[in-house]
Amino acid sequence: MNIFDPAIFPILTADGLTNGAVYALLSLALVLVFAVTRVIFVPQGEFVMFGTLTLASLQLGRVPGTLTLLLVLLAISTVLNVVEALRRGDGRAAGLAAGSGVALGAGVWALTTTLAAAKAPLLVQVLLTLLLVVPLGPLLYRVVFQPLRNASVLVLLIASVALHLVLVGLGLVFFGPEGSRTPAFAEGNTALGGVTLSNQSLLVILVSAVLMLALYYFFDRTLTGKALRATAVNRMGARLVGIRPTAAGSLAFTVAALIGALSGLLIGPSIAVSYDTGFLIGLKGFVGAIIGGLVSYPVAALGALLVGLIESYASFSLSQWKEVIVFTLILPVLLWRSLSSKHHDEEDE
Repeated sequence: MNIFDPAIFPILTADGLTNGAVYALLSLALVLVFAVTRVIFVPQGEFVMFGTLTLASLQLGRVPGTLTLLLVLLAISTVLNVVEALRRGDGRAAGLAAGSGVALGAGVWALTTTLAAAKAPLLVQVLLTLLLVVPLGPLLYRVVFQPLRNASVLVLLIASVALHLVLVGLGLVFFGPEGSRTPAFAEGNTALGGVTLSNQSLLVILVSAVLMLALYYFFDRTLTGKALRATAVNRMGARLVGIRPTAAGSLAFTVAALIGALSGLLIGPSIAVSYDTGFLIGLKGFVGAIIGGLVSYPVAALGALLVGLIESYASFSLSQWKEVIVFTLILPVLLWRSLSSKHHDEEDE
């Protein structure tokens, strides 16, 4: 039996599209972050991991370790903001930053501990998961990358790899080495053209498509999205017309964290996610982003879908080689881009 068997090919294709839809979302997030901030964001997959395992902890009635990470980052960010305001001689802004940081931290802590102990309904737990994971994006940008905003791409990459290692270690400390699954959002199966798909897989594809359309609308139709695009095209020009690069970077990391958390919630019912699962998933999204040259959103999304399809076909006939086959895709793309692109120095900040 081969992958082109009429009984097998549609099933493998549907499975590949389901996985590829998630990889496409991650590749879009990676392209966005790199275009706006020049950061090759290696820990993108860790948002996936935190999304799944935070919801799994809430399902068990436990306060997730994500809360601790959020509060620590919030405290560091608040201190940085206060110090920055004091250096400007703005005591009122320093007091406002300190007060808002304490209030936000206390509010999130009280809400999380209350809802975790009460074992709230699934929808409430999903919203709480997003509340805990999504703010990690702008906070990590404020604490780690904003102080390095004038550094070279290589320095930013080194910081990104270091952050990935820290987040993986924290995932192990917070959630342990065992994998966890989350409840499916859609039970049952649906028959389409002779192929039976789980409703959860259909939901993954649908939500991914809606998110991609929403991102297209955001970047093409909204003022904020156009500001992000302007920053991506020309950071110096964006400054000259009043767009703050730090605000654009914070927003880019927020969108990336939202995409990662939603991806984790979507794949949680399908696979057992552990503290190190996010890296492999994020790396496959990175392959799609590389195919798009870290600049083209449509090509990155199509590349990620291709990764999902190849992974699905390879898992059927060459399962022990599927990861090798997927990541080998990056080599000819890098070679072609290296030969066809003109090398130039980084844009002066």
